[in-house]
Amino acid sequence: MPLNAKALGEALHEDLTLHSTLCRRDAGAFQKAIQSGDDVVVACTQEQRLFGDLGQQTEGAVSPIRFVNIRETGGWSRDAAKASPKIAALLAAARLPDPPPVPTVTYKSTGRLLIIGPLDQAEQAAALVSDVLDVTLFTQGPGNAGGAQARRYPVLGGRITGLTGWLGAFELQWAADNPIDLDLCTRCNACVAACPENAIGLDYQIDLAACQSHRACVKVCQVAGAIDFTRDATAQTERFDLVLDLRSATATPTFLQHALPQGYLRWDGRDLATLLKLRELVGEFEKPKFFVYKQKLCAHSRNETVGCNACVDICSAEAIASDKSRQQIKVNPNLCVGCGACTTVCPTGALTYAYPSATEQGTKLKTLLSTYTAAGGKDAVLLLHSQERGQTLVEELGRAAQLKLAQGVPANVIPVALWHTASTGVDLWLSAIAYGASQVVVLSTQEEAPQYLDGLQAQMDVAQALLRGLGYTGTHVQLLRAAHPTELDAALQALGQTRQKTPAVAARFAVAQEKRSTLEMALDHLIEQAPLSVAERPAAIALPAIGSPLGTIEVNKDRCTLCLSCVSACPASALQDNPQLPQLRFIEKNCVQCGLCATTCPEDAITLQPRLLLTPERAQLRVLNEAKPWACVRCSKPFGTVKAIEAMLGKLSGHPMFQGEALERLKMCSDCRVIDLYSAQNETKVTDL
Repeated sequence: MPLNAKALGEALHEDLTLHSTLCRRDAGAFQKAIQSGDDVVVACTQEQRLFGDLGQQTEGAVSPIRFVNIRETGGWSRDAAKASPKIAALLAAARLPDPPPVPTVTYKSTGRLLIIGPLDQAEQAAALVSDVLDVTLFTQGPGNAGGAQARRYPVLGGRITGLTGWLGAFELQWAADNPIDLDLCTRCNACVAACPENAIGLDYQIDLAACQSHRACVKVCQVAGAIDFTRDATAQTERFDLVLDLRSATATPTFLQHALPQGYLRWDGRDLATLLKLRELVGEFEKPKFFVYKQKLCAHSRNETVGCNACVDICSAEAIASDKSRQQIKVNPNLCVGCGACTTVCPTGALTYAYPSATEQGTKLKTLLSTYTAAGGKDAVLLLHSQERGQTLVEELGRAAQLKLAQGVPANVIPVALWHTASTGVDLWLSAIAYGASQVVVLSTQEEAPQYLDGLQAQMDVAQALLRGLGYTGTHVQLLRAAHPTELDAALQALGQTRQKTPAVAARFAVAQEKRSTLEMALDHLIEQAPLSVAERPAAIALPAIGSPLGTIEVNKDRCTLCLSCVSACPASALQDNPQLPQLRFIEKNCVQCGLCATTCPEDAITLQPRLLLTPERAQLRVLNEAKPWACVRCSKPFGTVKAIEAMLGKLSGHPMFQGEALERLKMCSDCRVIDLYSAQNETKVTDL
């Protein structure tokens, strides 16, 4: 790789000691470096295990060791000679401190495994793992005639009615409707031979649809007494730590979600890696709690009415459910896989990504882009990819370039590994553009759930509409789909064929943990640096109807009665009343377009309008509707509105409970209503006396 130590040192603002071909020949230099106390970055991940072991074995080692790949990501590209700014950026980001620890989710597994499938296949799988796992079989299907006859494992049978849970806490529910008691069955196969309809398979289950009630099987099983057609189909429940499902995922799926629970694995009978993974799932395991939920910001529900359902709809693990009675969502941390899609589509920031946090992700993006620019780089493209399949694809492309089979990662494309590609959204993307990126590209490798891609695309449409409305020409945010290095190579080369308009001055703000704060800071900078002058800009930028976290509402004044139910429903204080006058007021900057006001309105008088208002009125309180107040007919104190009281009187005038004095009391304020009712009761008592 063509490395320029002096140029890299200048870009990193310090003297840089460079060791090349460090893999094995200069291992001694590495050991001296980690004894010095200086920061040490190993700029190659191929020998990460070697250097990690050396670090533990070296006496007096005090330096923290960090790893970064500059080889496949740029050093082996055909643009390698121009990749110094990118390499400097990757080195700078590698030296950032690790994210602080967050709360963890703990799984405990004792190794109790349930295998579901044909009996012979289940026994074959059990034989490969039973030395470390406690196996129970649930027979499904007849299996082949060559099935094992020895009873090595407990066998359950019947009809599965439910399977829920996660690693260490699966619960199986089934109806024991099989006439053959598998605990009593000796597998002598006499019943199989005696059945004239061949309704009994070698899983020792009876196909009741084929059975003609000859009961020949009962006669030949009199000694064991294992067959009883009069036995009730009792409901059974049992708990397991792990589940291995041999059934076809399309024929009899147990879990329909894209992201399967931890500890539940499907096996096709060929890939032994699945069984190796099972063998390792015994003990206590921890994972980060990837999300933080702030119920006060949540726009999901008010008064048991659902407004925003974005997180529930997009979660591929079915870890998020609605709890309307408590006016919130429920997130099961045991099912959460940390994709972050819920935080990406959340308009309010009620759900935020915790590990790493938005602040840490923003710091990394800012460091990458500022270092790249300081080193002379231009037209930076951030390639956001997953740290598993996406990382593998980038590395495969780098190796292909080294063999002259591909162009490789271009010099201006900076790969950034994420836990999951769905974990960033419009706030971070726009921040990256404000920091100086010409494009933000999210790499999809066909491992993502379909709803993730739909959600990302919706967010990208919003970001792109905002940028184009401000005059930033070109495509700044896009989804790149590639499953093979050649596809990725062609797509990356195509990125450089168009130019994007970017801010003339890079932003300096720091990404906040609160999504709305970051979004507002990014918008403020992009508006300030917009290519279009104030006179050339539209008053408002129209945004897509799906996924927009910004906008206004329109109120049909003919329908609106100023009941103000929308004010109590609004989670963002965008809608407000006026204690002095019957008015409905609105601050557009606060609106998150959740729709709770529209679903709550009893008169269907509210319509959402996604947009970004570019005038100062966006942050100002304005009146959407107002009406003449109704004066109490008894004390003349104003309460309610003329329109609302007249509408109520019209609806209740025909009701038998509201006739005469009762109807007249509806025209009074609450205080006078009580006084009038009390006075009428006393007059009635005096008359009776």
